[in-house]
Amino acid sequence: MELLSAFDWIGNPVAITRQFMAGLANGMLLFLVAAGLSLIFGVSRIVNFAHGGIFMLGAYFTYTVVNLLGSSIYSFVLALIVSTATTFLFGVAFEMLCLRRIYRSPQAFQLLVTFGLVLILGDAVRLIWGREENSIEIPALLNGIVRPFGVSFPVYRIALFVIGLAICLGMWALIYRSRWGMFVRAATVDREMLQALGVDVRRLFTTVFGLGAALAGLAGGLAAPILAVGPGLHAQVLIDAFVVVVIGGMGSLPGALAGALLVGQANAFGTLAFPTLAIVVPFIVMTILLIVRPWGLLGKPE
Repeated sequence: MELLSAFDWIGNPVAITRQFMAGLANGMLLFLVAAGLSLIFGVSRIVNFAHGGIFMLGAYFTYTVVNLLGSSIYSFVLALIVSTATTFLFGVAFEMLCLRRIYRSPQAFQLLVTFGLVLILGDAVRLIWGREENSIEIPALLNGIVRPFGVSFPVYRIALFVIGLAICLGMWALIYRSRWGMFVRAATVDREMLQALGVDVRRLFTTVFGLGAALAGLAGGLAAPILAVGPGLHAQVLIDAFVVVVIGGMGSLPGALAGALLVGQANAFGTLAFPTLAIVVPFIVMTILLIVRPWGLLGKPE
């Protein structure tokens, strides 16, 4: 009887629409994190365990700026700009000082370096901001409820979807319609040939890592009003991002979008159908997909 009652929502179009919209908003936020992670892996072939830590930094920078300037749409937008720019510079510095020296090292060593950064960032935020969890208010302009299709839904969640969609389109144009994007796509196929043609591959790697870090920082800033900003924020975000990248296909930007939307819906409807087991639903989806298609939805076998 409990199993049957868990699916009572199937005949309720309001509940289905609400969860679907929540899945879209959460999926777009996940896309911002996973896109950077997938982009970095596609070019440098480094699995960046520090990506969740950079997301956490973006959330803390946003919290700091809003806490100093007050809760308004202007301070929030400024905070997002600061978190994006700061994490970009952080990513560039980390790539130049650390990763650039180990690209030819064994992958296990690369993983240890990025995991070491996770530990450093975790201790750094405890020393600077403390161990307690923090939060910021949603700006008044983005606060409140709207009723699309007769369903009550938070304005901020819709804003997350719109912002994520805009960045997705911008990333598509950058990767597939610009000269820099052409070099990025070439580097994912044959970086040695690209270097032989006279392209500065080292600079390309640096800008790609910085862009990936900036996307994570922006996602952290956007998540700050709806998540508890604390030292452990990076852990679950990193797990979800890896699930998205694996489902979509390592190194595939369209795959990151498809994987993020799929995981967003799995989380939304998993919470509705199996509240006590919702956390494992995305992993079940990932496992089934990897059995059928080991290289992901839009990835390529290597």
